[in-house]
Amino acid sequence: MVCRFKLSTLLQGLTLLSLVTSHEASSLGLTVHVTPLKSDGGNTVRAHFTAIAPDPCPDLSGLCSEGEDCEVYKTPLPFTGTKPNSGWCVRQWHKTVPSKYSATISLGSNTEFYVYLNAGPTVRANSGRLNQPAYVALPPPLRARVNCPHHFHLSVKDLDGDKVQCRFAREDEGECVSCPQHSFIELDKARCMLSFTGKAAAGQYFIYLVAEDFIPAPRINYITDGSALSSVPVHLSLTVEESSSSCIDEPMATGSTPEEDSVLFVLPFQEVKFTANFISQPESVAEVAVVGPPALYRTGFTSIGPLAKMDMAWVRSENNLSRLLPICFAANTQSLQSEPRCIWLYQREMRTLPAGTELKCENTEMSLVLPITSFKDIKLEELQLNSPTCPVIYNSTHLTARFSLDGCGTKAVHAGTELIFTNTLQSVRPYTMVSREPSLILPLACRIPETQVKGPQYKITLPTEKETFGEIRVWIEFHLPGEGPLSKYTRSPRFRSDFLPPVRSRRQAETESVTNSSAASNSTDGGLGSRISQLDLHLLTNCSVARAEMIVSSCIESETEDFEESTPILNQGCLASNSTLEVVTEETKSKVYRLDLSSVGTQGSTMYVQCTVNLCISTMPSQKCPDLCTRAISQRTLIGSVFTSSYTVRSGPVSLVVTTPAPTTASNTAITTTTKTSSTPAATTTTASATTTSHAPEQASSVATGVILTSISVFLQKVVLY
Repeated sequence: MVCRFKLSTLLQGLTLLSLVTSHEASSLGLTVHVTPLKSDGGNTVRAHFTAIAPDPCPDLSGLCSEGEDCEVYKTPLPFTGTKPNSGWCVRQWHKTVPSKYSATISLGSNTEFYVYLNAGPTVRANSGRLNQPAYVALPPPLRARVNCPHHFHLSVKDLDGDKVQCRFAREDEGECVSCPQHSFIELDKARCMLSFTGKAAAGQYFIYLVAEDFIPAPRINYITDGSALSSVPVHLSLTVEESSSSCIDEPMATGSTPEEDSVLFVLPFQEVKFTANFISQPESVAEVAVVGPPALYRTGFTSIGPLAKMDMAWVRSENNLSRLLPICFAANTQSLQSEPRCIWLYQREMRTLPAGTELKCENTEMSLVLPITSFKDIKLEELQLNSPTCPVIYNSTHLTARFSLDGCGTKAVHAGTELIFTNTLQSVRPYTMVSREPSLILPLACRIPETQVKGPQYKITLPTEKETFGEIRVWIEFHLPGEGPLSKYTRSPRFRSDFLPPVRSRRQAETESVTNSSAASNSTDGGLGSRISQLDLHLLTNCSVARAEMIVSSCIESETEDFEESTPILNQGCLASNSTLEVVTEETKSKVYRLDLSSVGTQGSTMYVQCTVNLCISTMPSQKCPDLCTRAISQRTLIGSVFTSSYTVRSGPVSLVVTTPAPTTASNTAITTTTKTSSTPAATTTTASATTTSHAPEQASSVATGVILTSISVFLQKVVLY
């Protein structure tokens, strides 16, 4: 697609570029939230831009010129994502522009897009106020799969209570440049619902919409003039991917995750926080992608087997943001995405306090003097602080209160580099009382600048992974049944029955009667060069913490060390096929799996194995860490446990045939190994002399010290917020 722009731009210093392809030129998402300025009757507006740009994340140094009302929002905690595979980041800024505005905006060298908005001005007949254009929440880059129909709900709000509709942008109206409509994208205008039919080839597509607000008409009035009060742009990207999984396998939001379109009301200097919980059976969640307001904290991302969660918090400090702030999030796995969900933060408007109001912040307490003559019909006896035990004193003219910074329900929160102590004076009525009388809500805050914030009492620091679990090393070993460091469990093994389907459970009784002698003899089909039929996969760690437990999320095997093609052994903590059994042991920090090599996919003489492992400590001694392969698993298991990072460990080459003859006399097992020392697996050479009563030909055992290849996500980290 070649486009040449001949449109005037109101952004100084930006060069209009010819777009070679939409993939190179378009943003991965854009919304503009518009606030009309009363100072000139709404002829100018403050436009709040949120754009998603592909990696590498662009610089915003040319967006604002000296002297204009323009601000690029700082990103101490940038919103980024890895899916789709190109990667992306969010850039946010506001700029005062005319109410009817069009421009071509460049973000760095790889992102350029055209923006058109029409915000009036319109004075509402029912209130005499300037009309407020609609708000549309921007989700993370959308993902779908070939031949899998999917619906994408756009979350919209309107401060005036107007009806919001969405439609495709029209090039002939100057709303977009080269914006063809895709036959596989349908739009329900009234519900702002996009439908992907599934009939599209794999690739990345761009969708250009316009959101409009209309004065809601009575239901009996079926005739409207159809004229919108305002229109704002919405740009979306949809990446269609090939996939072999079911069309209903997407991750799902669960637990205490806020409901779609829910609204959280926020007072000045108030902190709001919530947790997004997901469950994903086919694949583990790799990331929770988020697009939200500046300074939205995200912490505690945890992904263990099918469960994942992320905590989010936002503190309302002094800001120039719009009154409605959306937060949209979605869980991404390697090939799947959950339904994006959006919630809204509503910054309550506060009236000017009466003259004579005093709030003093001292070293250990704050005091309030409030004239009450202007508060008509407010019942003073109903007023109290966060804690009802702290007195509020009043007479005919003034109300006074004095309370400590560490009592009376006072809370400490961080907003940027400031420490803020907050309390609230508010009317409190019995829950059983329904009243139409006015009430008072007055936030109180003492702000302490960064230069005065001293001492560890202002920070809550969680212990690091090393402090909790010690210096951790995780590795893989392979042994014949009845051998190795856990031989006392593998000689006459018991196998975990709740991993098994009913047919395999009935067979287990026969398997458990196998003796060490028969187990060893059944592991080989003959002499030197014969194929091994059974091997025990050991996952071991050097962790010495008594209550630590090992959790294995996945294991795969491959004929090649690059794992370009692999077969699952365990998936989401559950055995992936009938060729694997878990051996029951009393060791909480290790796992043993018996592999039936006659059923594995590897046809050659060697294989490689890779596993993803976590260590866990339950927060209560009476509890256990989560069992990933059980129907009773829930989000509570994540809340009640502390986890290490996810360690991905690989074996060296594991021989599947007998490589050396059996010794003539019994001897103790002796293992010599060359271990891998880099992320690129090197060959592992292992020899072992096995002791068996039948003197069967020796079979190669492979021992490989695991190398941490990827630290998927860190769950223990320092938090300076709460």
